[in-house]
Amino acid sequence: MKEILFAIIQGLPLTVLLTGVSFALGIGVALILILAQRTRIAPIGWIARILIDLLRGIPILVWLFLLYFGVKIGTFVFDPLPAALVVLGVTSGAHLAETGRVALEAVPPHQWESARALGLSRSDTFWRVLAPQAARIALPSVTTFALVLLKDTSIPSVIGVMDISFHTTQVARTTGSPLNAYLAAVVCYLIASIPLALVSRTLAPARQESEQ
Repeated sequence: MKEILFAIIQGLPLTVLLTGVSFALGIGVALILILAQRTRIAPIGWIARILIDLLRGIPILVWLFLLYFGVKIGTFVFDPLPAALVVLGVTSGAHLAETGRVALEAVPPHQWESARALGLSRSDTFWRVLAPQAARIALPSVTTFALVLLKDTSIPSVIGVMDISFHTTQVARTTGSPLNAYLAAVVCYLIASIPLALVSRTLAPARQESEQ
């Protein structure tokens, strides 16, 4: 069992890397989509909302296959890891954009009106008044989503990304002991997920206070 655990835990660093980089990319994509939805240029807002619905509505595996097997520009093709990062990052951005939209709507409307009455520009009102409050409201949900993203990192193993799930499948096949292999995978995922779960649980009271 120790040998099996050691073999599978080799995929833990890549799983953590996938989660962290995809999450960071997702934050950037989410910010772009949130700003696009709030623009005064209606077509841009419509496009952003359509993109969010498409990215949230179609399974990650489908997007992954489309990018990895379907996108070829001349001799260029996506390697497994970059394809996984792009798909997980962009789809995460769509989910986080929706979380951000809900958080912004939870900020009392009078905050906007008061800031505008004080002479703040539309941009300053958003960045100095609305965004900080929305971030506090969204933070617990965002950390919970990070847990979901950690689990989703198992999907790219089907195209050869050597994360925990990839190593688990290989070990299960070579040792003929799938039960031990998947029990070891449980241990590895717990090592990665427990810190995120603790952070999410700690931030839950802060969200309740923000909503009161």
